[in-house]
Amino acid sequence: MNEGKENITKPTVPPLGGGGGLSGKETSLLTKAIRIQTPASQQMEHSTPLFLTSSFRFEDAEEMRAAFADETDDNIYSRFSNPNVDEFIAKMCALEGAEAGFATATGMAAVFASMFSLLKQGDHIISSSSVFGSTYAMVTKFLPRFGIEATLVAADDKEAWEKAVRPNTKMIYLETPTNPQLEILDLEWAGQLAKKHNLILNVDNCFATPLLQQPMQYGADLVVHSATKWIDGQGRVLGGIVVGKAELIKEIYLFCRNTGPSLSPFNAWVLSKSLETLDVRLQRHCENALTLAKALETHPQVSWVKYPFLESHPQYEIAKKQMKAGGGIVCFEVKGGIESGRKFLNGLKMLSMTANLGDTRSIASHPASTTHGRLSEQERLSVGITPGLIRISAGLEYIGDIIADITQSLDAI
Repeated sequence: MNEGKENITKPTVPPLGGGGGLSGKETSLLTKAIRIQTPASQQMEHSTPLFLTSSFRFEDAEEMRAAFADETDDNIYSRFSNPNVDEFIAKMCALEGAEAGFATATGMAAVFASMFSLLKQGDHIISSSSVFGSTYAMVTKFLPRFGIEATLVAADDKEAWEKAVRPNTKMIYLETPTNPQLEILDLEWAGQLAKKHNLILNVDNCFATPLLQQPMQYGADLVVHSATKWIDGQGRVLGGIVVGKAELIKEIYLFCRNTGPSLSPFNAWVLSKSLETLDVRLQRHCENALTLAKALETHPQVSWVKYPFLESHPQYEIAKKQMKAGGGIVCFEVKGGIESGRKFLNGLKMLSMTANLGDTRSIASHPASTTHGRLSEQERLSVGITPGLIRISAGLEYIGDIIADITQSLDAI
């Protein structure tokens, strides 16, 4: 569960960007992402080494008994805990302001664990209808198989959220910004709604990362991430994590310990190192995305553009209130529907077409024919997936080159 590990410091988290650095006060989140580290071995290595072992030894029978009885925090087996995984979790807990966490093999494993470990037959969950395609399938197709009811609600319909609450409702699940429509849900309002009805507020913070937004400051009980995206940032490894209140993470830990969706030590090592550069990467991603969004607003082949920090965004004021910057994703509608969307992708010369986001390389996707392609047209429209919707993950390339490639492809449609 990685709560209170002796070998890793998890200090109290100051407000994002706050703290006194080396002046003797709280260190900033940026410093914690770099300096939280597994204590060095007798080799005095500067960078945490890899702990590629499936299990850990004990000096005697009593020490082993105590570990298996959960009387100590000793590592037992890497499916339960591992120094590399512990370090990654400790950093993410510090960045999100969480009490504890559990790291998983993928982002969807984190979403799965956050729901299936806490919900049981007869429970009810309310989810935003605007969620990632696999999350949509989990909520609408797989939860009901286990007798868990689900209600999907439009992201911006606060009255519908309130009306959806039932006596057996246990959890609220949402993304903000949403994937891929970039709708912004008011986290302060969501926290108040969850508290009013004594519900678990479970927030997917993948698009924002904890450096742009901390849902727990607004009342979230759990925060999930696909660490595969911005946290890794270079398209190298898969990973996920759930952080939040200790009593909830305990149940998630026990569930995952027995079902096995745990993160590998190697991937955890990569992700922990990636957090050390998240701030500098994210600054460029956000700058590039905002510049691209502004450029797209004037293109005649584009019907509309959405980016949280564009003043034209419907929830611009909410985004400015709860986010430090607008993130690295831009979406827009190409005139001409699905065929124009496909033509746009085919006309790109530099941007990648791949099933990922948050990479150093800019990525373009057409949700109607890819991530949400298995949904019916009616289902796609109900979650905001219009025929010509294009999602751009702005990379770290020179922004002039990104805009030039997108513009030449739009011009050729």
